[in-house]
Amino acid sequence: MAKVIAEKAAGSSVKQVEIKHTKVMQNASGNNVTVIDFIDVQNVDDAISSAEAQLVNAEAKVTELKADIVEYKKVKG
Repeated sequence: MAKVIAEKAAGSSVKQVEIKHTKVMQNASGNNVTVIDFIDVQNVDDAISSAEAQLVNAEAKVTELKADIVEYKKVKG
C-alpha cells in the first residue's frame, strides 16, 4: 500500500499532514487503477513520530530476517 503525503491547509497554527493510503486494483477492463483506501489527517509531529516508530520496527524485522537466513544456510550446509 502506497501513501501520498501532503500538507493540509489548516486554520490553526498547528501544521497538519494529509495522508492518502492508496492501493492498486484492476477495473472491469483489467487495467490497473490506483484508488484511495482511506485518508488520515495528523499533526506533523505525530506523523513524524509514527514514521520513526515504523522505521525502527522495519529495521528490527530486517535484522530478524537476516538471522533467519543465516540459520537456513546452516541447515542447507
